[in-house]
Amino acid sequence: MPKVLRILALDLDDTLLRSDLSISSRTKNIIKRTEQAGVTIVLASGRIQESVHRFSRLLGLNKRPGYLVSNNGSVIQESHTGNVIYETNVDTPTVLAVCDLAAAEGFPVQMYDEKVIYVSRQNEYSDIDQSITGFRQVVVENFRDMAGHGCHKLIIPGDPVILGHLAKLIQVYLGSNINIFTSKPYFLEIMPKETDKGTALARIGEILNVSAEETMAIGDSMNDEAMIRWAGVGVAMANADERIKRIADLVTDRTNDEDGVAEIIEEYFFNKGSQIE
Repeated sequence: MPKVLRILALDLDDTLLRSDLSISSRTKNIIKRTEQAGVTIVLASGRIQESVHRFSRLLGLNKRPGYLVSNNGSVIQESHTGNVIYETNVDTPTVLAVCDLAAAEGFPVQMYDEKVIYVSRQNEYSDIDQSITGFRQVVVENFRDMAGHGCHKLIIPGDPVILGHLAKLIQVYLGSNINIFTSKPYFLEIMPKETDKGTALARIGEILNVSAEETMAIGDSMNDEAMIRWAGVGVAMANADERIKRIADLVTDRTNDEDGVAEIIEEYFFNKGSQIE
């Protein structure tokens, strides 16, 4: 384990955020204290930019230097300026192929644009997404044509029991051109090749001249795998997917509803006495 940590990367849903999408005062205070000690805070989420900004403002990161990773690594911004320092899209041939494969297997597809969820057809999982994000949902008949103009990522919502079959199918046909994983169990995410939270953290590390060994990343889902593997200290929440717990260096004793993030920050950054400078 490193003696000094200089980057703290935090997933949002089911990690930093409680089930009601709030952030406790205890967690806000310990994050601010960590910043004051010279640690750069990175919010790393599958959410789109506007949604990540909402929580950045709650933490006051819009007033202090830090970084926001949205769309699972497709976009990286400075928290205090909003400047985009990296951005990539799924290429058009891949988008069209994903839409065709999903349609052939009977699955809908969705994508985001600002505060709108565009879906190829209404479904219970996109409805859940709408309730979580608060975004407006729009069903688009010519979804394939619209998506072909470009997007940061595609999501295929579906029953987790059968979604794995589609994931294997897409992997066979497009595996070398995409990065594919689940975020929520009912969301299959299609990302540009070599794009994830881990590569985003690596890019931020290069900018700050900070190594993986000087980084802590905390998450709970499979879309957090890359950053948990990349960071010198990868942390899984008590409520995390069991696969994430197995690859993490540490697992919190508490869940996202029990201030698990605050607990690990207090213990690792302050109680041990040598983790920040």
